[in-house]
Amino acid sequence: MEWANSRCDGTAIRALGIEMTEVTDDALRGRMPVDGRTRQPGGVLHGGASVLLAETLASWASSFTVDADKFYCVGMEINANHVRPVADGFVHGEARPISRGRTTQVWDIRITDDAGKLVCVSRCTMAVLARPSEY
Repeated sequence: MEWANSRCDGTAIRALGIEMTEVTDDALRGRMPVDGRTRQPGGVLHGGASVLLAETLASWASSFTVDADKFYCVGMEINANHVRPVADGFVHGEARPISRGRTTQVWDIRITDDAGKLVCVSRCTMAVLARPSEY
């Protein structure tokens, strides 16, 4: 996980303050601040920031399940339902696999506020692609 966090410099992930906090056998967790970088003009968390958190977690989670020397994972589709506004603090995301196939994976991502209340539900489909030959 430290390796993944270290690769985020100069990316949208770092710009929004996203950090991965825990990896287990069946989940990846992370968090993102709700502040000037992630709020919409109305003063609450921007839905697009929630989607960026969701896809970040699904992307890294799927990457942790494949042989990185042979495969890499990219997002194919994502959807999100925004359930509750958040004005400050952090949102916490947890990605869990629905399906980990050979060529596609589907991940369920739940985002909650600091009190554990559901903020966003997302599903992300990832493509598992073979790394090109180095010849």
